[in-house]
Amino acid sequence: MTTLDAAPDSQLNSADTAEAKPRTVHNVDAQEIAKFEALASKWWDANSEFRPLHQINPLRLNWISDHVDASIGLAGKRVLDVGCGGGILAESMARRGADVLGIDMGLAPLAVGRLHAEQENVQGIEYRQIPVEELAAEMPEQFDVVTCMEMLEHVPDPASIVEACMRLVKPGGYVFFSTINRNPKSYLFAIIGAEYVLRMLPRGTHEYQKFIRPSELAGFIRDAGLTLQDMIGLHFNPLTQNYWLAPNVDVNYMLATRKVAP
Repeated sequence: MTTLDAAPDSQLNSADTAEAKPRTVHNVDAQEIAKFEALASKWWDANSEFRPLHQINPLRLNWISDHVDASIGLAGKRVLDVGCGGGILAESMARRGADVLGIDMGLAPLAVGRLHAEQENVQGIEYRQIPVEELAAEMPEQFDVVTCMEMLEHVPDPASIVEACMRLVKPGGYVFFSTINRNPKSYLFAIIGAEYVLRMLPRGTHEYQKFIRPSELAGFIRDAGLTLQDMIGLHFNPLTQNYWLAPNVDVNYMLATRKVAP
């Protein structure tokens, strides 16, 4: 797979003129955006700080696909990936036949995503810099599937993101979330272990107070009018370097929800 470490800065920083215009955004943490902007050129390097995302992507992709349709998966579906970053999940969904829009507030990751899709000749994918709340007003009920993975713990108001995702999905469509539980075990594993001991992630990647308990996220989902379909934990063995899915949701977890048709 092609990596982007050698991509010129001009390519990584390029964006449509419309995207480069200043906009007032309230549900964005500028420090969070800066973290990922600084690492953007490494997004598709599977041996970089983004290695965990590359490793878990097949698990989450298959889990999402099986919930949408066990027989044909994402083929032919209109999909929105919220907080897409450099496009690891978005591009893999496009490769499975989905028509994908990836949105993010970081210009550099979006440029990386566009460049990688072009280099790999991936069809059916586009990227935009736009807040999800703004897109919800522009394109209500336009998507069969909405994904919001590893993103809620990086924003000031996760409930607003959940509500916007509900407005974007069609009645009968699916919305998927993933985030990190908030408890002593998650602090030990996701911050102390991942950032300081194993150094899988840069220090400061996560802030404990932004972690979200499953009960809290379930409340956001219920208040938004979505129906919880499934919840699963994502687990990692540092000795074998293997990830797997299991019912325990003490640390990382994913939720499948659906917008019930009237």
